[in-house]
Amino acid sequence: MSISGIDLREVPARHVSITDEALALDLADGRTITVPLAWFPRLEHGTLAERANWRLIGGGQGVHWPDLDEDISVEGLLAGRHSGESQESLRRWLDSRNGG
Repeated sequence: MSISGIDLREVPARHVSITDEALALDLADGRTITVPLAWFPRLEHGTLAERANWRLIGGGQGVHWPDLDEDISVEGLLAGRHSGESQESLRRWLDSRNGG
């Protein structure tokens, strides 16, 4: 995918930070992209420790949170895509976290 001649797959992430309100990725080209944490309910419902346990995947093309079973791509964030998880899937995941 490209926007204005920039291939989004060629802009790897270098660092991730998360607050209670936002997810921010520092990109290799010097930009920082910040999106509302509410775009990704698993991150929003994760603990501080779970959110802090991330790793870059695909040479920085995405981020993986193993404790939350969440993967987010740089390309998706740059394109403005929210989580594609269905409400039913999220409900089952939340129930499993609550022992149900």
